[in-house]
Amino acid sequence: MSEVAVNQVGYLPFGPKRATLVTDRTDPLPWRLADGAGRVVATGTSEPRGIDVSSGRNVHTIDFGAHRAGGAGFTLSADGATSRRFSVDADLYRSLRTDALKFFYCQRSGIEIREDLRPGYGRPAGHLGDRDVPCGPGAGDHRLDVRGGWYDAGDQGKYVVNGGITVWQLLHAFEHLRGLDDLDLALPESGNGIPDLLNEVRWELDFLLRMRAPSGLVHHKMHDREWTGLPTLPHLDRQPRELRPVSTAATLNLAAVAAQGARIFRKYDAEYAELLLAAARAAHAAAGANPIRYAPVEDTVGGGPYNDDDVRDEFYWAAAELFLTTGEQQYADAVLNSPLHTEDVFGPYAFDWAATAAAARLALARTGLDGVRASVIAGADKYLAVQQAHPYALPYAPPDNQWHWGSNSMVLNNLMVLAVAYDLTGETRYRDGVLEGLDYILGRNALNLSYVTGYGTDYAKNQHSRWYAHQLDPGLPHPPKGTLAGGPNSGLQDEVAQARLSGKVGQFCYVDDIQSWSTNELTINWNAPLAWIAAFAAGLG
Repeated sequence: MSEVAVNQVGYLPFGPKRATLVTDRTDPLPWRLADGAGRVVATGTSEPRGIDVSSGRNVHTIDFGAHRAGGAGFTLSADGATSRRFSVDADLYRSLRTDALKFFYCQRSGIEIREDLRPGYGRPAGHLGDRDVPCGPGAGDHRLDVRGGWYDAGDQGKYVVNGGITVWQLLHAFEHLRGLDDLDLALPESGNGIPDLLNEVRWELDFLLRMRAPSGLVHHKMHDREWTGLPTLPHLDRQPRELRPVSTAATLNLAAVAAQGARIFRKYDAEYAELLLAAARAAHAAAGANPIRYAPVEDTVGGGPYNDDDVRDEFYWAAAELFLTTGEQQYADAVLNSPLHTEDVFGPYAFDWAATAAAARLALARTGLDGVRASVIAGADKYLAVQQAHPYALPYAPPDNQWHWGSNSMVLNNLMVLAVAYDLTGETRYRDGVLEGLDYILGRNALNLSYVTGYGTDYAKNQHSRWYAHQLDPGLPHPPKGTLAGGPNSGLQDEVAQARLSGKVGQFCYVDDIQSWSTNELTINWNAPLAWIAAFAAGLG
């Protein structure tokens, strides 16, 4: 059966406009584009692409980029199949930018989520007891006030390394992209003279500061002693909460984002900026004195382990942000002397919470340090070549077609490299690569599904969550509009995925089921790249 997969949200008038046709036919096929009234406004012939490895299907590419007129309700038809409806609109991504960022307020811990600010998502404050949390086994004998922060994912744990990379990406967006300094996110703090995005990020930064142990090192995470079931709203969670051991990685995460935050907050709150910079310096020094304190891989009860036994990249990243903020030679030397500084750090995916060297490289892209700019452009060229060879225009081709956990975030992070290359060079091929990669997330994929809740005709809406659990309890909501699903994962670590997806290939290793935590979770560090890319695209209009 033939299918036409499109970006179900739509396309920018000046951007690329391509779709993927699934068909048994191997010869070029006629296609037609119809507007919302059913009038044919463009025609052409498809380009056969052969068997797509990521889906196992025979596919063609349809290029209708010559059509630039705006409107809503367009459809694309070929080989007896018709696409979902979509728009052509210069303002297409502004609401996605806002919704992807509004997601974070709903993830806040320790504060009431106000119904007037998020209709349908109001709830009492969760985990008020986080003001006085003891150490778990092996973590020490002290207690800390670790209130606030964001719940990491579908559970109610709070993890420094996931929080760190999320804060970094949101602050990077604020520092480098248009339209974020006056964006209204409908927060309790709105109107306080500080941009809303910085208000939201500060909620997490303050939590990261509170995770410091008396030693100066930072606790890797804090969460329930045992796993809770689904659904469990945060304020109804009765599990005791514990601090888990400190780690070098967590300490360097604080050093990196506190340094970055100091630079950005300086304009709005000088006292807070100084506090952040002092914390960044101290954390960097503490990590240097304790370079091999690793989070235990076996710490899997009540929360994910987030283990990482190679922290060279975190040292590189923290030094980069401290150098950018202070300009001091000691941090420049740490950057230049890092074994990663001259390596190709742009692998199948650019970065994530456990691999931050590419984040450092992107941060340093405009410094003039030898080789940095060229390395970012080379990384972008690599992802662009992957994308151009892929029938679904994916800048992501995992080895042996084994898709990673959270693959959608990896697609988006690779797109961020293309976007930075566009910023550095002004070459439209990078800009167009970003836009075409976003098509995959919003419906131009083998499942004909938008992975963003509320966007497109058919979209993910049952992401793994203990409180956005409508699938289990009709009295609870689906995830908020603008929530990204993790996406295809060849590992199939959960029972639902194993039962329903065993034997599937690549793109088909996904199911929109709340119990499929390995393919369909939501997380803060996956929504951050969605927000970054949506903000980039919105800024083009």
